[in-house]
Amino acid sequence: MKHADFLQKTSLTQKELLSMSWGTLVEDAPDEFIRLPAPPMLMLDRVVEVVHDGPRGRIVAERDVRVDDWFFQCHFYSDPVQPGCLGVDAIWQMVGLYCSLRGGKGSGRALGCKEVEFAGQIRPYNKVVRYEVDIRRYTDLKESGTSMAIGNAKVIVDGEHIYSVQGAKVGLFLGIHYGDYPNESERSVGGLMER
Repeated sequence: MKHADFLQKTSLTQKELLSMSWGTLVEDAPDEFIRLPAPPMLMLDRVVEVVHDGPRGRIVAERDVRVDDWFFQCHFYSDPVQPGCLGVDAIWQMVGLYCSLRGGKGSGRALGCKEVEFAGQIRPYNKVVRYEVDIRRYTDLKESGTSMAIGNAKVIVDGEHIYSVQGAKVGLFLGIHYGDYPNESERSVGGLMER
């Protein structure tokens, strides 16, 4: 698809999300176009809603629970539960994706969240996890080429609201992409990012 068509998307299929992981979804993608994590770290199967409303918006995604999900094999042995941090990561993935759908360019990086509160869990025989993110603010800093979004989210499993994430923040940054991995290069070592 063309980049202009991508910016108009109000939903994304599993195939489209996988294509974003591999960098093949948008044929005329801008330089340093965002990539989602590839499986098994991709925590979304489909995006079912994208809404833009000025600096605010909304993005909703779902993931089907699989009895053989990789994390159930190790977290915990004989007591399988999806790690809560993977649900938080799903929220960050969605906020970064939202930035890209608004026209932001660069590599996505989670910048934190204010509060996470758990009231339930995801087990191997649950069916569907739904992630709902209300974007409180989207900002495009044209001078630096950075875009950023902050959102509040709910994680719902099989219709039950099991945890909340407040103030999830993600930025897209130009000039940090490490595309020549696994070779050593100027971007092969992390550390504090310049502000």
